[in-house]
Amino acid sequence: MMLDVIKKGEICKILFIDPEMEVGQKLFDMGFVPGTKVKMVRNAPLKDPIKFMVRGYLISMRRNEASRIEVDKINE
Repeated sequence: MMLDVIKKGEICKILFIDPEMEVGQKLFDMGFVPGTKVKMVRNAPLKDPIKFMVRGYLISMRRNEASRIEVDKINE
């Protein structure tokens, strides 16, 4: 599944980030690396941007960027 489809409060683990993405390196620098847990915190009223909790930080990203990050939902 892709990161843009998880719902508020759900937690997932990053499996793969598209290396061709413009902000790919920036995401790696901010902690979006395979194996990292991500929690969806907030969805803007018009569905963009999406806010995630990663390693104790809140990070906002566009839906089209999140759609290029493959994740696996985990139950906690």
